[in-house]
Amino acid sequence: MPGPPAPPRPHGLDPDGFFVREGSLTRVPGAFRQVVAAVRERLPEVFGARLDGAYLYGSIPRGTARVGSSDLDLLIVLREEPADADRAAVRALGEALDREFPEIDGAGTLLYGRERLLSEPERYDMGWFLACLCTPLLGTDLAGLLPRYRPDSRLARETNGDLARLLPRWRERIAAAGDDEAARRRLVRFISRHLVRTGFTLVMTRWNGWTSDLREMAEVCGAYYPERAAQLLTAAAYGREPVGDPRVLRGHVDDLGPWLAAEYARVHGVKGPGPKGSP
Repeated sequence: MPGPPAPPRPHGLDPDGFFVREGSLTRVPGAFRQVVAAVRERLPEVFGARLDGAYLYGSIPRGTARVGSSDLDLLIVLREEPADADRAAVRALGEALDREFPEIDGAGTLLYGRERLLSEPERYDMGWFLACLCTPLLGTDLAGLLPRYRPDSRLARETNGDLARLLPRWRERIAAAGDDEAARRRLVRFISRHLVRTGFTLVMTRWNGWTSDLREMAEVCGAYYPERAAQLLTAAAYGREPVGDPRVLRGHVDDLGPWLAAEYARVHGVKGPGPKGSP
């Protein structure tokens, strides 16, 4: 009887085994250039001299975004720690962009202060994220102040080794969504993506490569855990085309999620608590 399929050929690293930075402004599809230009114009109006820099991440700078289905993903860095008013301003900007540009399906923004982003507790989490997965859009590129990264166990632990702590929060959010199908659909997309990415980082040290493609992530993890392969591929599909089915959410937080958290802790350990005020 044939064994499980081999994972796809590793890629995403340079010849020395370090991450190759994803994305480029030259890869932004034509349909999304207007919304990117609007972000470039409006962010300085919102934050003025307090803005240290802004980055795109996700499918738009990778050139894989789908019109009407992909969201706009931004990382905004301020020269000081953001306050509640800053978070409200970011939400308002995202809502305005979503209304104005039908090409995107929502806007998700991460907001950090420069000092925290460059701090030691963030070095192998948000620091890695900025240096390897974000495309500079405005201001200073902080990647030059961060180390080069390899897909090792420390990186795996510090990026996704907190899944066990997240599961109770997700259950609360699912309960709060109630019968709101649109809210459930958003949760299915978010949780599905998170679980697939966590599954991939569980095995990336063995695969020795990097990808941000959800289906490929699921295929790589499934090759090492064939008993979970079908679940992971289904989650990857829901990460791209979500449904509002509460049974999907229950399966994520009561089966796939707990298994993944336990296996992650066994293989890589558990991420330490983040700085006070971590989101």
